[in-house]
Amino acid sequence: MSKDLLLEIGTEEVPAHAMPGILDELAENAKKALDDLRLTYKDISTVGTPRRTALLVAGLTERQPDIESERRGPSIQAAFDADGNPTKAAQGFARGQKVDPSALVKKDGYVYAVVHENGAETETLLPELLKGLVTGLAFPNSMRWGSLDFRFIRPLRWLVALYGEEVVPFEVASVKSGRMSRGHRFLGHETFAIVNATEYMTACEQEFIIADQDRRRDMIRKQIEETAKAQGGVAQITEDLLEEVTYLVEYPTALCGKFEEKYLALPPEAVITPMRDHQRYFPVVDADGKLLPLFITVRNGGKDYLDVVQHGNERVLRARLADAQFFFDEDRKKPLEKHLEKLKTVVFQEGLGTVYDKAGRMERLAAVIADALGADETEKEKAVRAAKLAKADLVTGMVTEFTELQGVMGRSYAVLDGENPEVAEAIDEHYLPRFAGDRLPKTTAGRIVSLADKIDNIVATFSRGLIPTGSQDPFALRRQALGLVRTAVEAKLRFSLSALVTASMDALNITDAAAREKMQADVAEFLRLRVKNVMDEAGVRYDVADAVLGNVDDICAVYQRAEAVQKALSAGALEAPVQAFTRAANLAQKAESADFDAAAFAVPEEKALAEAYETAKAGAEKCVKADDYAGAIEALSAIAKPIDAFFDAVMVMDEDAKVRANRLGLLKSIDALTKNVADFSKLVM
Repeated sequence: MSKDLLLEIGTEEVPAHAMPGILDELAENAKKALDDLRLTYKDISTVGTPRRTALLVAGLTERQPDIESERRGPSIQAAFDADGNPTKAAQGFARGQKVDPSALVKKDGYVYAVVHENGAETETLLPELLKGLVTGLAFPNSMRWGSLDFRFIRPLRWLVALYGEEVVPFEVASVKSGRMSRGHRFLGHETFAIVNATEYMTACEQEFIIADQDRRRDMIRKQIEETAKAQGGVAQITEDLLEEVTYLVEYPTALCGKFEEKYLALPPEAVITPMRDHQRYFPVVDADGKLLPLFITVRNGGKDYLDVVQHGNERVLRARLADAQFFFDEDRKKPLEKHLEKLKTVVFQEGLGTVYDKAGRMERLAAVIADALGADETEKEKAVRAAKLAKADLVTGMVTEFTELQGVMGRSYAVLDGENPEVAEAIDEHYLPRFAGDRLPKTTAGRIVSLADKIDNIVATFSRGLIPTGSQDPFALRRQALGLVRTAVEAKLRFSLSALVTASMDALNITDAAAREKMQADVAEFLRLRVKNVMDEAGVRYDVADAVLGNVDDICAVYQRAEAVQKALSAGALEAPVQAFTRAANLAQKAESADFDAAAFAVPEEKALAEAYETAKAGAEKCVKADDYAGAIEALSAIAKPIDAFFDAVMVMDEDAKVRANRLGLLKSIDALTKNVADFSKLVM
């Protein structure tokens, strides 16, 4: 037999961003706790609203299964005397296992006690289990209240714990479990009884609580879409905002509000940002994507008095948009470039000057990167100009008030000033990607300024000894390094990382030779890990990644080599070459140099290998120069058979030192050539 189990943790409103993690953790902890107790069940799920976090276990067995186990005791020699009688050691062991000494089993030189354990009733195990689930939750932030030592994300108000129809008794922070829950703050009863764990969802809905977050999310999306359609528009629904709103309400009702059309003269982002990021409203656009003077919000309640709620929301948004209009008008009293001087008052980082100084470094780096990428003079001028203006909007009133608009307002103001469109776009793009999965810069100038900004941030912060460790990354350098890598890979940008680091150190006036050498090593290792992350996300095999990550100076080439190696492996074309290259690499370690004299070879097989090496070298180098790494692998694979023939025909470690050195030099040359593509010895075949 089985019954359903319910645990509902009632609290003050929990921050929306924390709810998904809490629900996932509760489910994982419950699965582990039940499995550890050998309690079987059909299904586990968690649901939640701002005020309640609930665990639902369907078909939980009513008792543990009986188990029989063998427990090893002393050796047979120690357990019995010469007459075969149990010694004190055997008697003590048997007494501890609650069996008769005569029941001890002899096996493998030891005595064993066969212990039978009757399974416990589930209802006797649940109080401690459920209490542990409540107290075992971890939170990004927690609080204490009153004189209690107990910490939780928000104060506990009630606990519901039912196994079938029976209450599971336990107590946490002076709150005792029962069957009484609480209804919607405004629509439901203050308290209501849940008769049976199976009826939880139905009982909640009768009290105007949509407990299932997935159903609630679908309701909100549908209501928003229908409300926008009724107004002749389309709602812009972002998944992160939809997720947040889902955990802000228990009973959702969407409604539409309006604002004055005069605010549509502002840049769209200046309207959308206070609407979406500050008020949690959904913007509405027409069929062409043009912003309409409408917004949709979601009320935590029913349809009564929607006009009053609408009016209140309109009044709040009107004030925010009036602020935006004021700051915009003030900012436009002078061109974007005139704001640069104020950057001298903003500290970049301690010991690294101001943001004005950083902008100057970005200009220098943009010129270096443009040259490295082979940009023409026009593209270079655009990139340098964009780098100069990239940070100017940070001191504008609009960005000071709405920090989310950095870069966005810089682009808008640059357009209004008559700057080149690519320059304006690059001012916004240089911050990309802003978060995981975000878009990347598309313009040449945007890519150049983005690289300049990110390498300066990394090198400047590293120069202060602030290299991210563990979970600590206060300057978001990992995200910026990932952005640099993704931009290089997806846009196929070819540049030398060490050259960029050198240029950045020059701009920062880092002159100490030891410090410069350490910086190169630290940045290379930091970027190597980010390249590996990008490869992992793309499904590149771990051994392929290890094989190509020896040198990450050309990030794009590293990624392309990984793709080529993985493709060749999938085609089954590398088994013999890898074995041959690995044999060569193993002996190449014994070589003092890669020099060899082909004319000194006497055995036909070593002559043939030397010729094959020269042919493969010419072909592989030509392919590498053309970024054709698949072709390079094919060219290198041609020397696999000559390598095997060489090893079959000659003794590499010949007694003659000159012969030995010449053969080792050839193998070292081959090893160096293959490592231009990958360290094939790291591949798992």
